[in-house]
Amino acid sequence: MRKKRTLGAVLMSVAMGMSLFATGAFGQQVESNDTYRVLIKGPASEQTKAKASYGVRWDFAANGFTTTVNTKQYQALLHNKNLQIEQVPEVSLTDGRVEAAAKPGGTAGTVPSDRTPWGIQAIYNDPLIASTSGGSGVVVAVLDTGVYRTHPDLAGSLEQCQDFSQMKVSWVDGTCADGDGHGTHVSGTVLANGGSGKGIYGVAPEAKLWSYKVLNDRGSGYSDDIAAAIRKVADQAAGKRVIISMSLGSSTKDSLIASAADYAYQKGVLIIAAAGNSGSADNTIGYPGALANVVAVAALENVQENGTYRVADFSSRGSSATDGDYIIQERDVEVSAPGRSIESTWNDGGYNTISGTSMATPHVSGLAAKLWSANPSWSSTQVRTELQNRARANDIKGGISSAAGDDNASGFGFPKVK
Repeated sequence: MRKKRTLGAVLMSVAMGMSLFATGAFGQQVESNDTYRVLIKGPASEQTKAKASYGVRWDFAANGFTTTVNTKQYQALLHNKNLQIEQVPEVSLTDGRVEAAAKPGGTAGTVPSDRTPWGIQAIYNDPLIASTSGGSGVVVAVLDTGVYRTHPDLAGSLEQCQDFSQMKVSWVDGTCADGDGHGTHVSGTVLANGGSGKGIYGVAPEAKLWSYKVLNDRGSGYSDDIAAAIRKVADQAAGKRVIISMSLGSSTKDSLIASAADYAYQKGVLIIAAAGNSGSADNTIGYPGALANVVAVAALENVQENGTYRVADFSSRGSSATDGDYIIQERDVEVSAPGRSIESTWNDGGYNTISGTSMATPHVSGLAAKLWSANPSWSSTQVRTELQNRARANDIKGGISSAAGDDNASGFGFPKVK
């Protein structure tokens, strides 16, 4: 079924250096067999009537509620002068994220080519590292395509498994099956624990995983589901140290996700998200990474230039207007981390190597978990400050637009364990 789409947001993975962001536009003409996810706003009395007529997927209180309607219902809503109607942005995952030279997804029982891939060696600043540690007492909520929960390298890590991607119901507890692989890959980089002695390691293997499936097995979903997932994490964060890791995004700001990020920030949750894969031009950073309350992560590659790692050409850049100020504003890249040719766990029990700011983000999420575990009295803002300080100590000078100090390509730099 063909649907007209507004902003198409995509997971931040790339193939051969190409961006996977996509955009489009909704028109007012609709097709007879379509269904539409809509955000409805208006006076409380009018919203109450609409809820009774169309049902509710997510109720965002003052920000309105979302629901799914058919063509006839959508046309009726457009003509209702008492309500404001917005189509909810659809999130899409395109194919071809694996690099041409990458090893294809493994099969159950295979071993990784390297138990501590180059990104782990780089962030630990140790080319000979054989295993990793840390993250105890910290939760990392990965909002993605779910996780292969029986992967041996993730054994004992999964604490919550929830699905926000179903069409007929808004949320299902206890299921988060990853039909794509992306979410399993990201989760492994955060906290893979080496399995039974032959598996791969993530940055903080003692952290706990909340896997929130916000995209379905076809790689698509909606911003209201992502916003609801962020809020659910935040509502459970009291008395816990919680990090949200989002390797997804859009070229356009979404009000529901932005409001949810502010809500989580106020609840003491640290949010880390991909900068995007829209290439090396100025001001190409995506959302939610571009939000001021979110740590945006750029992607590095395993190439030395000007004495440092190099920012990948595919990695989105922030605003050059704020270069050098070491102050995070909206549309700023904050830090950078390994993102090209990253090997990690896959959704068949094996391993895969893919690239993108998607892959850079979980390196920083894992580091944040490790730092917070070692300093349990810190607030989320103190952890963020420490990430910034460690990034400043490891300035990145390689790649387009990279320069000494704070720049729109690598942000403050590359934060490391030591």
